[in-house]
Amino acid sequence: MDLQHIIETAGRFMDFAGVAVMVIGALVSIPMALRGFQPRRLPSESEPLSVYRSYRQLLGRSILLGLELLVAADIIRSVAVTPTFEGVGVLAIIVLIRTFLSFSLELEITGRWPWQTQREGSSAQSAAG
Repeated sequence: MDLQHIIETAGRFMDFAGVAVMVIGALVSIPMALRGFQPRRLPSESEPLSVYRSYRQLLGRSILLGLELLVAADIIRSVAVTPTFEGVGVLAIIVLIRTFLSFSLELEITGRWPWQTQREGSSAQSAAG
């Protein structure tokens, strides 16, 4: 078994793990949302989340983790083959699309960009509270 084969196998495993996290997360999120599990909320949110909104947040977190694993799998597999400009370009486009999806999901779930520590306007509320 050579190194290239090991790296390819690791990439396939990461692909499987990414998809499995999304599927299992979607299935596990249903009973969690129905039982009233409340994901960590923003300080400005005082009312309880609806079942639908709770499910969306739980599902979004599963998708985010799955996307991160899929990006890692693409990077691992790109090491296994001899890099060409075309291959690196395709990898860059895939990573950009998945990164954009991750940022969009993060904004949807938390109401802030990943690099923001807290929502603007909520710092005054948390200081007053």
